[in-house]
This record gives sequence, structure tokens and C-alpha cells, in this order.
Amino acid sequence: MRLGIDFGTTHTVVSLVDRGNYPVVGFEWGDVFPSMIAARAEGGDLRFGHDAALVDHDPDWIVVRSLKRLLARSGPLTEIAIGPHRYALPDLLAGHFLQLRRDLIARSNAGARRKATFSVAASIPANASNNQRFMTLDAFRRAGFEVVALLNEPSAAGFEYAHRFRGTVTSRREYVLVYDLGGGTFDSSLIHMAGPLNEVVTSAGVSRLGGNDMDEAILSLVLEKTGRPAIDSARRGRLLQECRIQKEAVGPQTRRMVIDLEVIGREPVVLPIEEAYTACKPLVEQSLETMEEALRDPRRDQREAVGWSEIASIYVVGGASGFPLVPRRLKERFGAHRVRRSPHPFAATAIGLATFLDEGKGFELADCLTRHFGVWREADTGAEVIFDPIFQKDARLPKHGAAPLEAVRRYRSAHNLGHFRFVECDRIREGRPDGDVVPWEEIRFPFDPSLRDMKDLAGVSVVRDHGYEIEERYRCTSTGIFEVTVRVPEHDFSRHYVISRSGRDEVRRPLSLRQLP
Repeated sequence: MRLGIDFGTTHTVVSLVDRGNYPVVGFEWGDVFPSMIAARAEGGDLRFGHDAALVDHDPDWIVVRSLKRLLARSGPLTEIAIGPHRYALPDLLAGHFLQLRRDLIARSNAGARRKATFSVAASIPANASNNQRFMTLDAFRRAGFEVVALLNEPSAAGFEYAHRFRGTVTSRREYVLVYDLGGGTFDSSLIHMAGPLNEVVTSAGVSRLGGNDMDEAILSLVLEKTGRPAIDSARRGRLLQECRIQKEAVGPQTRRMVIDLEVIGREPVVLPIEEAYTACKPLVEQSLETMEEALRDPRRDQREAVGWSEIASIYVVGGASGFPLVPRRLKERFGAHRVRRSPHPFAATAIGLATFLDEGKGFELADCLTRHFGVWREADTGAEVIFDPIFQKDARLPKHGAAPLEAVRRYRSAHNLGHFRFVECDRIREGRPDGDVVPWEEIRFPFDPSLRDMKDLAGVSVVRDHGYEIEERYRCTSTGIFEVTVRVPEHDFSRHYVISRSGRDEVRRPLSLRQLP
């Protein structure tokens, strides 16, 4: 069974490859699998998805929403506290996907048998770090899914566009600009469409910008109108959910929002819709400014901007794009004739993933790196530190199954110990990482043979010695995950690392929910 699975901040959506059709899988409760976790305050039992939603207001349970947002700056060793209990974040993520797999078999219309093999194309934010990619891919595999491809979310939405609206792409208008505003992230990609090939030219995004932030903006407005009463986190969470429900009910003709404040013993607040729009407008403007960054085609001389006459459509997807302020501002800023919204904005990415999996369609993807990746190095015998960009943003990724990108560094070391400090960033300015900079935990590699039997090198002082010939061989896979093998050729000694916040090459076993605390 082949599935496209879009792991979203608020919901997880699944689309099925079915003889040229890509229906959204329905569950007993609806078309989405909630991206929620609940932990019992006493005992620490866990529930995922719909089972977590059922205990949302039960005082014996603590509910965690927006699981995906926890991944951006976390790693394989990250633990999170839910009430009095602590859980390994990778285990929670794998538990979420394991429950999804169980519910696909027992509580959905997918028609999957108990021993079914699920071949999956999964999604990841275009602006996701290497670590988030690694953890997501790892969790899917631990839950029993066979991951065929890991696609950036706007790249997947591009296939949904190609499936529905390919006829709008002409020899004069070959580009589609995807605007993807979800519950927790915003991404935009400029895609060149030529025949069956979708070529991602460049991407731009914000890792914490989405419908959740709009909910917070509306809640702040409500609390301001009520004199900012002191409320505990549980009641604040219920108010936030009420704001989310009312926001999602807003339509183009809505003139006001009524927010129920029974949870804090107040009369309902009536918000004129324009006040809600004003509160959310800075967030929408940030998304528009970010999208315009994706209009520069790095293949052209002097990074000349793609002309608007070459854009077939601005394709609007993502659940939060349904808030009427979003299409309004897009049309005001770029013209109504350019803006086209997906008929299924909440499911566009999942449908696009399923379309990509359908060999009968013959679609191909040429994607690119969405962030710079490099390492800090000493220069001038330690007098300064410079940044060495190993892989540059917009570098073309290999196709699935093809050989990875490679980069090699060779030099003579000046120390007994290699101390590697890797960094990802969305910009390089004057030779330095800039913008959204994500540093990874450091890797220590023993150049000196006397250090190679030591399990923990963190306490070893880095000192200058005669040095050794060193080779660093980097690889970037089709999923955008980085690996490095550091080698001392004269000793034929090497170590391999999947670069993540733990700095370790970890292999995890399949998970069962019984293994969770």
C-alpha cells in the first residue's frame, strides 16, 4: 500500500495511491489524525492522536499539541517534560506514527490489512534542519513504515498543482510559486515546471509562523479586552482552543467573531473581524515578505529576479491559508489573477506526496538544499575562526536512489583532537552564518592514537602537536540529511557520523507502545 503522509503541526493527513486517484484517508472520527499527545498525570500512561483528543479536557491528563514544533531545535537525546514525567522526544514521535499505523489498519477506510506493508512518501518543512529531517525519518521507520521519499512540503504541494492545473503552465509561464501556511510553519518554493519534471529553484521559510501564531494573536486581543485576567495554563489552553475554533469558522462574509469565555466565568467577547485581521496582519505580512525571497533564481546571472510575467500561479496551500485575511492580502499585493488556492488546502501536501509515488504519472522531482551547512575552523594558526560552507543552499539534491552529494576536505591537523562545530543557517553574510542559525552539538574525533580507546572525549584538552593528515568526507542524501566520515589515512582509522544534535550515529530498533513509559 502506497501512502502520502503529511505530518502537520495540528493534524497528520494521509492520502492513498489508488489507480490514478489520491483520496484522503478517512478515520472513524474524520479526515485527519490529530498531532497530539496526552500523558496521564499519575502513572505517565500515554495516548496519541484521536485517543489523546478524547481526554483533552480531562483533569487527569495533560495534553501536548503541536508536537512538530518541538523538533526544530531538538535532537535524538532531547527529553521533554509532560507534567511530572519526562519522555524522550524521539520515542514520542515514533509513538505518534505507530498509533497512526495502527489506526490506518483498524480505524480507517484505507482497507489495509494487519500485516500490510506501507510504502510512504513523507513530508518535512522546507526550512527544516538536518536534525528534524533525521528524527522524522527515523520515527517513521521505527513505527514500521517503509519510507520511499522524504519531500519538502511545498515541493509536494507542487505535485498536487501539477496533477490538477498543469494546463496553466505554458512556455512563457513556467514557474509556480507555492505559498504554504500551516499550523506551525511557513514555507515557500519557486518551482520550474517542464514536462513531468518539477525543479525546485529555491525555497524560503519561517520555522515558527503559522495558524498557531494567529490563534495566539487573537487570544492576546481577547485577553486585552477582558482586562488581562490571571488564568492558569489549563484554562489558557482552553481559551486558545476556543480562539482556534472560531478563527477556523471565519469565512469571507464573516463580520465578527464571538469568543466564549465561560471557562473564566466571563461573558462572551464580540470581536469585529477587522480587529482580528489587524492582530494577525503582521504575521501574514511576514509570510509575504518571506515568499518574495524565493523569487530569486540563483541559476541566472547576478541573481536576477524571476519576472512576474513568468509566474503561472501563486499556489496557496496549508490549513491556515483558509483564514480570509491570507488570500485577501495575497490578492491585494500580487493581483487576484495570480492567486490560486488548492481545492483541498489542508490535504494538498499529502495528495502531492501520493501523486509523486504514482509511477503511472511519471513525475520527477529535482529538489535543492534549503539551508547552508558548514563547520567552524581555526585559521591563521588559531588567531581567528572562519566558517567553511560544506554544502551551499540551493545546491541540487540527488534524486531518490542516486549517489549522494559529496564534499571532501583534506589537511594536516595541528591538534591532538578534532573538535567539529557544525552549523546550519539560511544565509551567509560576509562569510559568516546569518539569519536562522542552528548550531549542532559538537563532534570530537581523536587524531592522537592514544585517545582512541576513550569513550568520552569531552574532558580532553585540545592541545597543539605535530599533527596528522586528515580526510573529512561529507555526504548529503536525497532527503537532505548530512553525514561525515573522518579518517586518519596513515593509521587507516576512521569514524562515521550522522550529523545531528547528538553528534552520534544512532541505530534504533522498531518501537512498540509497550516500550514507552
